[in-house]
Parts: sequence; structure tokens; C-alpha cells
Amino acid sequence: MTSSSAATAVTALAPETLQSWFKEHRDLVVIDVRSAAEFESMHIRGSYNVPLPLLSEHTDELAARLGSRVVLVCQSGVRAEQARQRLAKAGIDTAYVLTGGAPGFAAAGGDVVKGKGRWDLERQVRLVAGSLVVLGLAGGKFISPRIRMLAGVIGTGLTFSAATNTCAMGKAISAMPWNKAAMEPTRESAILALPAVGNKSTEAAA
Repeated sequence: MTSSSAATAVTALAPETLQSWFKEHRDLVVIDVRSAAEFESMHIRGSYNVPLPLLSEHTDELAARLGSRVVLVCQSGVRAEQARQRLAKAGIDTAYVLTGGAPGFAAAGGDVVKGKGRWDLERQVRLVAGSLVVLGLAGGKFISPRIRMLAGVIGTGLTFSAATNTCAMGKAISAMPWNKAAMEPTRESAILALPAVGNKSTEAAA
């Protein structure tokens, strides 16, 4: 087994395993790193919402409040993996990334809380990127060949996003009004609401 495979085996957590952990481990903390709007639409019961930008800004403070059994959740696993890497640098090297994200947990029969339906952020990114590529190709054919550069720019951006495991477009779209929840998490309402190390409570903050 390669070191890469070993790392995946250690950090990936199946939805079924998380369901059993809720019953077996009172020290479990599940952190959903999606936006507040995505969390509001549907989230795992008992999870805490600490959006990735907030987690990135207060990583050390968050790490100081976490115990040894942490599960990170997003839509597909990409943002959760980014969060895991940041927490690892802050000394939390036992965090797990939920396979399939919140939708995968729901599909496996896990207990979730559903609210107002919204498109998840990753789906919005695909829509915007695809639309811009189509616009660039169509514009290049019917208006000016220069407009085709738009498709190239988007392609370059997506390649850079994959290489660096970041998404500038996603960050920009998340700031749009329709992606804002009624109550946006803050350091006080999200991070300081987490049970401190040694507190065995698994009650959800939201």
C-alpha cells in the first residue's frame, strides 16, 4: 500500500461508521465546513457549522477546543479535506473526512435536519463555469474570435483550482445574497459554541 493510500484509509470515514459512532462515542464532534446557507438547507443532526473561511481564519483557536474524535463534513469531501489539512498543521491529526459528505450520510439513512432547499455551492460553481465556457464558444463564433479567450480563462482557472485544491469562483459565489443564511456563523456563535475538550456533550449548536 502506498503512503497516499494509507492516508486515505486513515482519514476517510464511511457514513455507516459515523452513524455507529454517534451511538458509541460521546466525545464525537462533527464539524460541517459548508456555508451557512448549505448547512441551513440540510445538515447532519448534532453537527456544528464552522464554514471553511471561518475555520481557516481561526484554525488554532478551533483546534484548541477539539478532542481526539473529529469528523469533518462538506458536500463532497473537498472542503472537508482542506479543513483536515489545516487542522493537521494545528496539531489535530486524528480528524476524519466523511465520505460522500452530508448528502452521502443522508442517502445512507443517517439522521439529518432539512430546511429551505438551495443548490449546493459546488453545483452553482459547475453551472457558472459551464455557462461561461458556452458563452465564450458561442460568442467566439458569432461575435468575435477574441471572446473564445473566456473559455480558455475558465479552463485555466479550473485547472489551477484542481492543482491547488482551492476555488476562487466558489468563494466569490458564496458571497452572493442568495447564499447567505439568516444567521451567519461568527467566531463567537460557531467556534466558541463548540464543547471544549473534556466536555462530553454532543448536543448540536444548531
